[in-house]
Amino acid sequence: MPGPVRDLLQQRLTEVRGRIEAAARRSGRAGGEITIVAVTKSVTAATAACLPELGLFDLGENRPQELWKKAAAIPQARWHLIGHLQRNKIERTVPRVALIHSVDSLRLLAALDEFGRRTQPVPILLQFNCSRESSKQGFPPEEADILAEQLPHYPGLNILGLMTMAAWQSNPQDTRPVFAELRQLRERLRQRTGLSLPHLSMGMSHDFEVAVEEGATMVRLGSVLFAGLEATSAES
Repeated sequence: MPGPVRDLLQQRLTEVRGRIEAAARRSGRAGGEITIVAVTKSVTAATAACLPELGLFDLGENRPQELWKKAAAIPQARWHLIGHLQRNKIERTVPRVALIHSVDSLRLLAALDEFGRRTQPVPILLQFNCSRESSKQGFPPEEADILAEQLPHYPGLNILGLMTMAAWQSNPQDTRPVFAELRQLRERLRQRTGLSLPHLSMGMSHDFEVAVEEGATMVRLGSVLFAGLEATSAES
């Protein structure tokens, strides 16, 4: 990868880490408690491969097919699936990922559980639609108690926490209620199930600082790291 792209990516990563550190301090935490998942859907594998060289190993993709290709090209990364997973893609996807953020239905839970019973428990997050947008997938928050009754019946799953996406807001502070609700849902599910649920995956490029203040342990960042980098590569 040409030097200018790598250098710009290093600069942006340093800036983002500083912003995360500041947001974490405001919530009484340390920046090291928050994992950056770099969402690489807008860049080539060659650009994405710079990140492990810069010390960022957690990379995410929305589409399973794209994840398969990039995981083969960048095997040193820890791959996260952050978009919808169809059941017919479980067999090829699960062996390639460190974590599936987007488990959004009982049918998918059951299918992943069946796969995990045959192999090893599948690491997942439960996706909740806390913004209540019809265009977004995820369990309705109102069904959390019903879901809690189901979770003990899935020994093929390693349920590590929750995920949500806020609606885009011109003022990022307006996303705060969505992130606060996910944190509160985790507490309810912890009490009902006894699961530790250590992770909250919430916050993207526009609103990640608010998400960190509300307890995010993982933020999913794309444009704040990668905007314009492919154009820079073409010019260099």
